[in-house]
Formats: sequence, C-alpha cells, structure tokens
Amino acid sequence: MGRSRKADLAKANGCDHAILYRDEDFVARTKEITGGALCDVVYDGVGKTTFPASLDCLHPLGMFVSFGSSSGQIDAFNINILQFKGSLYATRPTMNHYAAKRVDLLAIANDLFDVVGSGKVKIPVNQTYPLKEAQKAHRELEGRATTGSSILIP
Repeated sequence: MGRSRKADLAKANGCDHAILYRDEDFVARTKEITGGALCDVVYDGVGKTTFPASLDCLHPLGMFVSFGSSSGQIDAFNINILQFKGSLYATRPTMNHYAAKRVDLLAIANDLFDVVGSGKVKIPVNQTYPLKEAQKAHRELEGRATTGSSILIP
C-alpha cells in the first residue's frame, strides 16, 4: 500500500491532517498546521528515522511517546536533549505494565469492547490470508504493506 493511500485512509477516518514524513519536512508541516504552537504529545511509531525530529514538534513540557520502531530502534541518546528542547517528557510504554494485574487487564478489555460495541471505533479487516500463506502475511505486515487488521483463515 502506498504512502499516499495510507494518508487517504487516515483522512477518510477523520484525520484532519496527514503528513507524509518521508516526502515532506514533518517538523515544518507541524509548525504550519499548529500555527507555531506545536503539540502537547507526539506518538511516534516509526522510531529511528523520526527521532529526534519528533521532539521538535513538541512545545515545552510536551510528551514524546515512542510506541513502535518500524524504521529501527531509537539508539541510546543523551537525556539532556529533553532539557534543551523544552523540558520534555519521554516514555516507551508497554501493555505488560498497564495490564500486569488481571483486574487491570479486565478493565482495559471492558473499556475496549465498550468503545468498539458503541460504534465509535471501527476495526476494519483489510486483508485476509489462508493460513498456508502466513509467511506472506508476515512479510506484508513487516513491509508496512497492510492497514487495519489482518486475518489468517484456517
């Protein structure tokens, strides 16, 4: 799936602005979109190729949330960069910590099913594969050629 197709998909699902970070200066575009105010939070699922520029999209005291590394892991960095760029916060959350206790896992699951059940969130199944094509499914997922959910069918 092409990058512009993913941007179109994001817009079709309510996104006001889609930035093709490989094709344009995403920091400059963020400044333009926000009128220079920048962002409270940046959720970065790309990793290596967008860090530390993602930090430049935050206003002072903003929060950088790294949740993925599709371009590779973020290398160790000098923590003082957070000070220089505006006393920023950074985190790398994982569900294992948020759902470590069964009671928390059940609460999270109930919240998820309530939201999905209400229709506020739709989970598209955009590709299905026969189980014998699991290797292809993994390659396409790894190659960022999929969107939405992928289903393997026995």
